[in-house]
Amino acid sequence: MPARALFVVFGGLPGTGKTTLASAVSERLGAVYLRIDSLEQAIRTSGVLPSGADLGPAGYLAACAAAADNLRMGRIVVVDSVNPIAWTRDAYRAAGEGEGAAVLEVEVVCSDQAEHRRRVETRTSDIAGLVLPTWAEVESREYEPWNRPCLVVDTAALSVEDGVARILDAVDRHRS
Repeated sequence: MPARALFVVFGGLPGTGKTTLASAVSERLGAVYLRIDSLEQAIRTSGVLPSGADLGPAGYLAACAAAADNLRMGRIVVVDSVNPIAWTRDAYRAAGEGEGAAVLEVEVVCSDQAEHRRRVETRTSDIAGLVLPTWAEVESREYEPWNRPCLVVDTAALSVEDGVARILDAVDRHRS
């Protein structure tokens, strides 16, 4: 019998190390990797919306639908997004549970504010056309506290390798 489908849902402010961890975990697991930045930039680039228009939940809804399709086939899916509010977190959880998948939620934080700011101010985009947020935008962004237990990974305290190992240990526990 195949292993139960698994949905690993990442969240955290820009610059915390979320994409670094999510892509590494996805690669190690051979998982389907869904990155909101890529989905949202593709929507912007398509020209369907007027320039500068708010995308609203479009990227998140697209990710939920793609995740559900892949979970239905028994795959492991990793989603990489800021995931800032209860609504988005609940939508991901519902997509996973609706397909009978185990859901592991991972919040990535950087408890060292100076390091977090340095990361935000020095990173470059690897997605054509994507404008990264400034430190002021990260600081003022709406970001609700998680309303249920999740795995918290502090990238100020852990190396990338240790963070990935911690997440993979949690994956093993969620799949059994």
